[in-house]
Amino acid sequence: METFFHQLTQGNALLVIIILGCGGSFHTGYHITGLSSPSPYIQHFINSSWYDRYQESPGTQKVTMIWSLIVSMYAVGGLFGAVSVKLFSRKLGRKRAMICNSLISITGAVIMLTSKTAKSFEMIIVARTLYGYSAGLGGSLHSMYLGEISPRKIRGRVTLTSATFTSLGKLSGQLFGLSEILGRQHLWNIVLCVPVCFSAVQVLVLPFLPEAPRYLFIEKRDDKACKRALQSLWGKGDYKQEMEEMLTEHMALEASPPKSPLRLMMDRSVRWQLITMLVVYCCNQMSGMSAISTFSFDIFLNSGVPKDKIRYVTLGLGISEILTSISCSLLIEHTGRRPLFWGGYAVISAIWIMATVILNLKDLSWVPYVTSSLIFLFIVSFCGGPGAATATLSAELFTQSDRLAAFVLMGLQRWFMFAVVGLIFPFIIDAFDSYCFTLFAVVSLLGSFYTFFLLPETKGKTLVDISEEFKAITVCGKSFLESERVETKL
Repeated sequence: METFFHQLTQGNALLVIIILGCGGSFHTGYHITGLSSPSPYIQHFINSSWYDRYQESPGTQKVTMIWSLIVSMYAVGGLFGAVSVKLFSRKLGRKRAMICNSLISITGAVIMLTSKTAKSFEMIIVARTLYGYSAGLGGSLHSMYLGEISPRKIRGRVTLTSATFTSLGKLSGQLFGLSEILGRQHLWNIVLCVPVCFSAVQVLVLPFLPEAPRYLFIEKRDDKACKRALQSLWGKGDYKQEMEEMLTEHMALEASPPKSPLRLMMDRSVRWQLITMLVVYCCNQMSGMSAISTFSFDIFLNSGVPKDKIRYVTLGLGISEILTSISCSLLIEHTGRRPLFWGGYAVISAIWIMATVILNLKDLSWVPYVTSSLIFLFIVSFCGGPGAATATLSAELFTQSDRLAAFVLMGLQRWFMFAVVGLIFPFIIDAFDSYCFTLFAVVSLLGSFYTFFLLPETKGKTLVDISEEFKAITVCGKSFLESERVETKL
C-alpha cells in the first residue's frame, strides 16, 4: 500500500489521475443520477414555456414525449461520442482530445444554463445531447489515457480509478440534488451544470501535464518525449523495462498496422477479446445495476422506507459505491481480475434469487429491512466485483494497433446497451413484477460461468502476453485461429 502511494507521489501521476477523472468518467456518473431530482421542475418548465409560446397547455402526452427526448438524447449523444474516439485521439493525441472533450461539455453547460432564461426546452435537449457526446467520448479517452500511463505492476489500480470517479459522479448527482443544496425549483438548470466546474479545471491544468507515454513512443515514435513523460509522471528513473515493453508492442504494430472497427470485428485473432467485452457489458447492464440506479426510489418505497427518507438512503448507496470502489482498487493487484468477475457475478445471482423469494413474502414485517439490506449488498458486490474490474479489463485486452478501433466498438456496446436497457426495463418490470429479478440472476450466473471457464487472468502481464493468452483459448478442442488456418488451407 505504502509503495503504491509512494509511486503515485514521486511525480505528477496522482495529479494526472485526479484531473483525468474530473473531466472524464465523473461526468458519466453525475448525469446518470443528476437528472432525477430536478425532473418534476423540468417538466413544469416544459409546460410553462410551451404555454408562453403558444398560449395553450401542451397536454400530458406532449410533455411526456419532450421529457423522454431529454432523457434519451443523453444515450444517443453517448453513442456518437463513443464512435468519435478514434478520430479525436488519432488526430489530437490523448491529452488534447481530453481538453477538446471538456470544451464540448462546457458548451453543453452554457446552453443548459441559458435555456431557462430563453424559455426553450429545445436547448435542454441540445445540452443533454452534448453532455452525452462528451460522456461517451470522455469515458473512452479517460480509460485509454489511464491504460497508457500505467506501469504494468500497478495498471489495475490506476485504471480502476475511472470506476471510482464514476461512483463519485453518481454520489455528487444525488448530493447536489438534495433540497438543502441545489434541489429546488429555481435552481434546476444549475444542478445540471455542476460538472462544468471540473471541465474548466481540466482545460486549465491538463496542458501542463504530460501526454500518454505509450502514445508518444508507439504512435508518435518519439522515445525521448516518452521517457520525459514517464519521468514526469512517476519520478526519475531509466524505465528500461517499460520502454522495452513498448518496443515489443511497437514491433507488433509495424507487423500489424492499425485496424478500422470493421476490420477488427473480422479479425479472428481478437475474436475472444471482442466476445469477452460483449458478454461483460451485457451482463453488467442486465445484472440489475441499471434497475437500481433508475428505479431505486420505487424499490425503496415498495420496501416500506418512508418517502421523505428515501433520498438519504439512496445517498447511502452512493457512499457505499465509492467506498467499495476504493477498497477494490487497493485489492485488485492481489486478487487479480478473474475472481472479481466470476465471484461478483455469482454473489449477485444469489442476491437476486433471495430478493425474489423475499419479495413474495410481503406480509411479513421484516421484509422491507431485508430487501433494503440486499440492495446495499448488491451495490457492494457489483462495484467491488465486475463493475470495477471492467474498467481495468477494457484497458488491457488490446494492443496498440487494435486499441482505438476496440474502444470505438466497446463504447458502442456500452452506450447501445445503456439505451436499450433503459427502453425495455419498464416493460420487463410490468411483465414479470418481482420475478424480473430472476432474469438478473440468470444473466449474472451465465456471466460467472463465462468468466470462470474462459477469461484468462491479465494481472501483471504485458499487453502482448495477454493477447497470446486469448489466442490460446479453445472450446471443444478448437480455437478461432485453428478454424482460420483450416479455411485458408481449403
